[in-house]
Amino acid sequence: MKRDFTWIQSLGILFDSRKLSIAAQKTPICDDSVDRLSLSFDFEPVLLSAVSGATWRPAAVFGVSITRSRDANSVVIEVEGNFKIEANVVSITEKDSRVHNYGVTEEDCFAHLDLGFKFYWLSGDVNGVLGQTYGGDYVTKVKMGVVMPVLGGHKEFGSSSLFAVDCAVARFNGIFNSSEGFEYGDLNCGSGMDGRGVVCKR
Repeated sequence: MKRDFTWIQSLGILFDSRKLSIAAQKTPICDDSVDRLSLSFDFEPVLLSAVSGATWRPAAVFGVSITRSRDANSVVIEVEGNFKIEANVVSITEKDSRVHNYGVTEEDCFAHLDLGFKFYWLSGDVNGVLGQTYGGDYVTKVKMGVVMPVLGGHKEFGSSSLFAVDCAVARFNGIFNSSEGFEYGDLNCGSGMDGRGVVCKR
């Protein structure tokens, strides 16, 4: 691979028996006014009006919503009592490319997801590249002072597809029971996602 950067192009989100995906579509030209978001719920496309404040809710599932925070490329996804995700499609600019040597051209641009997470309840047995740091008994195993410690690799976290739970440290069982988790105190976040839970903002 000529390019191997740590951008997030798509997410597969599992909760209960549901599957929700969000992705930044490939784009030949960087234009923030053109919507490059791709959304699906249980493998059916989510059609969301291109107007800030437009909200989509599945008819058969309570407490799930996807709301546009701008006319294009920004949404807030929420499952009540479980999590909230802010997602924005971000294009790599020519300046970014020059500074970091990404090799972006007008015919070969990048779009990726900039994400903010808030979890209302978490089990003490969490795992993941960064997620394990939320564990109640977590003790760091990496060198102090590392800007972004990555804990583990492909052998722990590699899976066969976006929604597969076949990675070595998978915890998902399709059951959400907040009484089994532990509660975090109220937090204030500069992104505006205030309230009870854990905030992760890149």
